[in-house]
Amino acid sequence: MKEVIIKKNDAGQRLDKFLTKAFDLPQSLLYKSIRTKKIKRNRKRTEASVILEEGDTLQLFLAPFFFGETSEDCPLGDIHVSLSIIYEDENILLVNKPAGVSVHEDEDTKNNTLIMHIQAYLYQKGEYNPAEEQSFAPALCNRIDRNTSGIVICAKTAEALRIMNEKIKERELDKFYLCVVHGIPREKSATLYGYLLKDEKTKQVRVFDKNPPRGAKEIRTRYQVIAKKDNMALLEVELLTGRTHQIRAHLAHIGHPLLGDGKYGQNKEDRQKGYKYQALCSYRLRFSFRTDGGILSYLDGREFSIPKKEIYFTKEFFS
Repeated sequence: MKEVIIKKNDAGQRLDKFLTKAFDLPQSLLYKSIRTKKIKRNRKRTEASVILEEGDTLQLFLAPFFFGETSEDCPLGDIHVSLSIIYEDENILLVNKPAGVSVHEDEDTKNNTLIMHIQAYLYQKGEYNPAEEQSFAPALCNRIDRNTSGIVICAKTAEALRIMNEKIKERELDKFYLCVVHGIPREKSATLYGYLLKDEKTKQVRVFDKNPPRGAKEIRTRYQVIAKKDNMALLEVELLTGRTHQIRAHLAHIGHPLLGDGKYGQNKEDRQKGYKYQALCSYRLRFSFRTDGGILSYLDGREFSIPKKEIYFTKEFFS
């Protein structure tokens, strides 16, 4: 983390304008970092348009080389890379992120993050050198919670990052998850409808069937029961909308919380059985482009997945 104190000559300007002048940050990274709280003002969430005041402190949870510094604690060349690569070409990298690993640096993690391992991997291969880049760094196109496992997309070039971010925004990728829930859903397959409201203070969400409060967003979650065992069910879930904690909260709302989910379920017994993470994996990804994919057009129609039997919480269903 880098901390910056705003002095008299720095005050009176917008946060994004100051950061653009002070550091050579890619614009996509700058705004995404503000949105995802990797950049904070006075240790609180902030906005790009906020006007800085003298004495403000900025906390930037970004890799040191973005500030023209080197990291003696964790240089890219010295990181012992640990990655499970599903697919790689000259533009993108698909990685299976284990549960318990953060995708980006935050207050609780420093160098042992998915993006640091990916950047170290590409650096050690000779495909990426921050000293030779003007602004770009390999970046993640999607993210999943620390305690969720599954496929994460990394763009190796600026053009690939731009296109992939647009495709994700326009929902031209189909994402499927596997999860284990308590109880057996009454219907073998169904599409759930509702409204989701996020509480910024508690970092939790609530789901409503109707008459949603102001600020709630529509959600649609499709599931299919794959297997049953001991009053638990293995589900394949397709996100028709992508909201914070949507799968976990929506399934808990209908009475089927995820195995090992301490936020939306009662997982004391689950932990005693060894399930310290929610049994949720983003296991299948399909590229379904409706518009021109540019240099990534070759991905249209392709599908990548993690074999069901290789996911730690599914093994007992296939024994």
